[in-house]
Amino acid sequence: MAKDEIHTYSGEYRALLDALGLDLPRLDRRTRAAIEALCEEVVSLRNEAGGLREALADSELLADNDTLCPVFNRRAFEREVRREIALSIRFQTPLSLIFIDLDNFKLVNDIYGHAAGDSVLLKVAGILMDSTRETDIVGRLGGDEFGVVLAHATFDDSQLKAAQLAAAIDALEVRDQSDRATPIVQIGASCGVVEWRGGQSAAALIARADQAMFLQKSRRKATGRAIR
Repeated sequence: MAKDEIHTYSGEYRALLDALGLDLPRLDRRTRAAIEALCEEVVSLRNEAGGLREALADSELLADNDTLCPVFNRRAFEREVRREIALSIRFQTPLSLIFIDLDNFKLVNDIYGHAAGDSVLLKVAGILMDSTRETDIVGRLGGDEFGVVLAHATFDDSQLKAAQLAAAIDALEVRDQSDRATPIVQIGASCGVVEWRGGQSAAALIARADQAMFLQKSRRKATGRAIR
């Protein structure tokens, strides 16, 4: 009769056998083969589950991110606003939101094309990320609109931050270095700032900030700073 084959088990396989409290060499060949097959299936399923968890985490990350800019998309941004409101209620801390709409952005697409427009959006997203805290929330709300949630920030503090962001974005311009006849487009930002009020939903807070932004854009148009 041939001697039983001696197996060398992996660490995960060995740990599973130890957890079952089995001593395979003491079992008959048929029982041992059945248990080995079962253990192999369990180990395989564990590895597959681990891969699925990693894929799910990657999918969730992609679902939260804007398709172009390295910031939250609108759906994720609104979710984070709701979360920050809940924290503000719990800890009785101030919370503000800045709604940003780019000035003269349509001119960039009309004159230089959408690739140039995408480049502008990426630069603006970079400014917002670099000029805010890690605890702040930045999102692209659609087109050339962005939002910033400032936790633990009063209205006055947020007004100062909005002015800082607007100044940085106002310094952006798009020009054709090879053709001086092509118009230079000066980018700008109209910022609406609001502070959260008790009992106000995330959607209502964003809508108020949107309205405040339109008022600011009207003021900038009156001074010739914003065209569209």
